[in-house]
Amino acid sequence: MSWLLRRNMLPLHSNSLARRPLASPPPLLPAPLPSPRETHLWYVVPDQLKDASLLNQYMDLLSPCERQSVLRMNGERLQKGALLARALVRTTLARYTDCRVSPKSFKFRKNRFGKPEVEWNKYDLWAPPPLQFNISHTSTMIACGVALDLPIGVDIEEKQRKTRNNILSLARRYFSPVEVAYLRTLADLESQRHEFIRLWTLKEAYVKALGRGFSGAPFKDFTIRLEASNSKQVTGESKSDASRIVVEAVDHPGILMNRWHFALFELNNSHYAAVCMERDVKDPDRENNSLKLEVWRTLPFVEDECVTETAAVKNIIR
Repeated sequence: MSWLLRRNMLPLHSNSLARRPLASPPPLLPAPLPSPRETHLWYVVPDQLKDASLLNQYMDLLSPCERQSVLRMNGERLQKGALLARALVRTTLARYTDCRVSPKSFKFRKNRFGKPEVEWNKYDLWAPPPLQFNISHTSTMIACGVALDLPIGVDIEEKQRKTRNNILSLARRYFSPVEVAYLRTLADLESQRHEFIRLWTLKEAYVKALGRGFSGAPFKDFTIRLEASNSKQVTGESKSDASRIVVEAVDHPGILMNRWHFALFELNNSHYAAVCMERDVKDPDRENNSLKLEVWRTLPFVEDECVTETAAVKNIIR
C-alpha cells in the first residue's frame, strides 16, 4: 500500500506536507443519532478497497500528525489499516452532525489511559451532539461504534484467530479463575478456542468502555459471565436462552457490576464482535437488558449498506 500512497500522492517529508490537490469528496449519507440503549456500528473490510484515488481522499482527511503516523507504520498492510481506521472514525462521526462538521475538521484528545475522544469546537448557533465512539480493528476488518452521551467499548476478533500457546495456558495468564474453570468444562478443543475468543472480545469491549484499556483494567481482575434466565451460567454453544452478560469483580464474587449493556454477535461470518455501553441512569427502562444495535458495512464516499437484519450479523446474545 505504500506504493499507492507514495506513487499517487506527493511524498511526505519531515518538513513538508505538500500534497496534490484533490477534488472534494461526495457528501456522506447522514445518520440519525442513536436512541437510548442503542449503539451504531460501522465497519469496513480493507481487502475490498483497492482504489488508489480513494485512499488519497482518505489521506486528505487526516491531520498532519495522523498522516505522519500512518506513513511511519511498517509495511503496506499496516499503513492501509491505520489510514482506514482514522478515515472511518472521521467519516462516521461526520454523519451524526447533519453535515455541519466535515470529516477533516474533527479534533481529538486522549484521556489519561489513551482512549481518544472528540474535542469539539465552539459553534454559535449549533450544539454538537455528545457523541461517544470507539474503534477496533484486525488485519481484515475495522469497526467503529457510536453511542450518544454514554461510554462505549467495541472489540472485534477474527473467528479463526490462532494462538501460539495452549488455550488454557493463555486463559490462566489472562482470565479469572472462574473463566478458566469454565473453559476447562469444554472437552472439545475447537469449542474451547471459540469460547476463549468470545470471552476475550467481551472483556476487551468492557475495559475499553471503562476508558482504561488492558493496562488500566487487567483482565484477571473481573469475570464475564453469561447468565440464563434462571441465573445459571450458560455454557457451550447453546446461548439462545441466555438473558444477559454480567460482570463481577474477582475480589467480590457474586456482586455484579450491572451498569453495563452488552451485545455479542458474529459479523460478516468471519469475526466475533462485542459492544459494551454504560446504562443510562435517566432511562426509565434502564433495567431492560437488551441493547439495540444497528450495523452498517461501509466504504466511505462510495457505498453504505445497513446489514442489521441480514446474514452478515448473527446475534449470539444481547
